[in-house]
Amino acid sequence: MSKQFGATSTTDEVLEGIDLSGKRVLVTGVSAGLGVETARALKAHGAHVVGAARDLNKAERATAALRAEPRGSFELIELDLAALKSVRAAADGLVKKGNKFDLVIANAGVMACPKGFTTDGFETQFGTNHLGHFVFVNRIVSLFQPGSRLVNLASSGHRFSDVNLDDPNFEHTEYTPFGAYGRSKTANILFAVEFDRRHKASIRAAAVHPGGIQTELGRHMEPGTLEELVANINQNLKPGAPEFQFKTIPQGAATSVWAGVRAPAELVGGKYCEDCHLAEPEEGPGVMGGMRSYALDPEHAKALWAKSEELVGERF
Repeated sequence: MSKQFGATSTTDEVLEGIDLSGKRVLVTGVSAGLGVETARALKAHGAHVVGAARDLNKAERATAALRAEPRGSFELIELDLAALKSVRAAADGLVKKGNKFDLVIANAGVMACPKGFTTDGFETQFGTNHLGHFVFVNRIVSLFQPGSRLVNLASSGHRFSDVNLDDPNFEHTEYTPFGAYGRSKTANILFAVEFDRRHKASIRAAAVHPGGIQTELGRHMEPGTLEELVANINQNLKPGAPEFQFKTIPQGAATSVWAGVRAPAELVGGKYCEDCHLAEPEEGPGVMGGMRSYALDPEHAKALWAKSEELVGERF
């Protein structure tokens, strides 16, 4: 690639010179933060963006400014990832319309929330972040154009914990908010790995870590938790590495559009990306940067796929 991007690159810098006129993109979670910025940037470069959100009124308010901009076009659909009835209805509605997509960005999610369960009885974070997207994406797979891409929003939080296929709902293991978040983010990466393996002849899939950004995603955290996380990150930095800095929202959304539009598909397919490049293996302590080997293990990804099918009662 002629242009190099990194941790401070923004969505507009990544998309500079790219015309997305005639392209159709779907972005989940367009009621705040990264989802809104991702939709804005893609639309600003000419794409037709379908934004999915649980709360349509909130999403309409959040996207008012981007909808008023002249380039591209935008529409909203209702999607509650914590309710498979809603997931299936949203997917079926799109399939009925039959309009194809060049890019799907599975952006929506929850983080570090108290122990709870989705409408279907799944642990909230695994059920929302992984299983909701698992069913939604697989149900619309016929709408992916040849040469299209799937980008799953994961996190360096996958370093907190691997998935537990024997106890996905914490029935026998102690629940911790970040332990559950880590499981769901590992699942997001493994889903991309197996989806890419199954569909790479026509669709490539990647997972991305947007970076540390202060959005409403952190609304469930107890006071002081964020400060503790930052301190932990800085304590585990490699010698000479700069201290942790929060990204802006345009910087945070940059890796999503980089993996979805700018990077060569063969480079990112089946991979985990951060800071607009492929992440390096890192088994050391802390949650700052790099990937755990379990998150890209192909056999692990196959096992998660099978378990996910069992849990949701569908085969894909």
